Amino acid sequence: MRIAQVSPLYESVPPKLYGGTERVVSYLTEELVRQGHQVTLFASGDSTTSAELIPGCPSALRLDGRNCDGIARHLVMVEDVYRRVADFDVIHFHIDFVHYPVSRRHGRAHLTTLHGRLDMEDLAPLYEEYCEMPLASISYSQRKAIPRANWQATVYHGLPIDLHRLNEQPEGYLAFLGRVSREKRLDRAIEIARRAGMEIRIAAKIDQEDKEYFEAEVEPLFKLPHVKYLGEIGESEKGRFLGNAAALLFPVDWPEPFGLVQIEAMACGTPVIAMKRGSVPEVIDDGVSGFLCDDVDQAVEAVGRLKEISRRKCRETFERRFSAGRMASDYLQVYQRLMRQKRDGHGRDHSSRGPALHPGDFAAGGRALAGAQAR
Repeated sequence: MRIAQVSPLYESVPPKLYGGTERVVSYLTEELVRQGHQVTLFASGDSTTSAELIPGCPSALRLDGRNCDGIARHLVMVEDVYRRVADFDVIHFHIDFVHYPVSRRHGRAHLTTLHGRLDMEDLAPLYEEYCEMPLASISYSQRKAIPRANWQATVYHGLPIDLHRLNEQPEGYLAFLGRVSREKRLDRAIEIARRAGMEIRIAAKIDQEDKEYFEAEVEPLFKLPHVKYLGEIGESEKGRFLGNAAALLFPVDWPEPFGLVQIEAMACGTPVIAMKRGSVPEVIDDGVSGFLCDDVDQAVEAVGRLKEISRRKCRETFERRFSAGRMASDYLQVYQRLMRQKRDGHGRDHSSRGPALHPGDFAAGGRALAGAQAR
């Protein structure tokens, strides 16, 4: 199959440091190539891939150091994709909605995976207008804000099986990995560790839009004796950081669409202590790959129960539910169905304003543009 993967340009594929969407695009692209498909990747020019790379800009915009207009860059990239449209059987977009006006006017099969939160007021009229766009969600929870959209499938993220290794002898610290922002609740993670009497090691990036929040509410907490801040880390450091942790703390306070770090921890055999928000109950098997909590009290109690979790079973759960091979297989099913619909003339007409169809939903093991700007 000839497949185009269209990635956000804010980070390289894979990212040099933090970056969830572009990392997933990398895992999917490499697995599709490994399976023998002809893949073209539209991404920043500093990306590394075994697919054919078509650069949308010389280097990832976030780390470029110049004052770049991200929307302008993405619009030009979309035009480049459709100039080459005859080269592809299916086009898979990961850039939110920026391509919708162009995709509507071309007959090629295409799919958009939405990687970010959807509970924003302005998105309802957008998806009423572009109700024909074929979409994939990364969790069923993510769909709740726009249930009438043209959902084709839920495809959970996956990682290469050999990316991280099981560590059955961790050190005695708790880990936090991600973004310093209100919704990620690093302050809550620090409090859980304090009350549990354990050190917390923090590997996190601080975006410019979160800097005021960080300086006012989080930075003072870094002076506490049980807190160790490591800064932003890359892929090469992540396995050691997560694998040596007794548990990953994921005390989110927002409708988390997926939370890639959860399965990265599971791949190391590291259980996740998380709040029951958004997709978290879909990802974590309570008592097997971690503990689901309603509040800080329950999270502190869960730290004391970590010996109940088999790190080997945690790793086995990752292998069964969240491999890159499973992710690619799920997407290939969607690609094939969309191609059949185009061939047979059964695609959804954009002039329709009726209830959205939900064909072919399946649970695989039971920033996109706006998202990247909010990361």
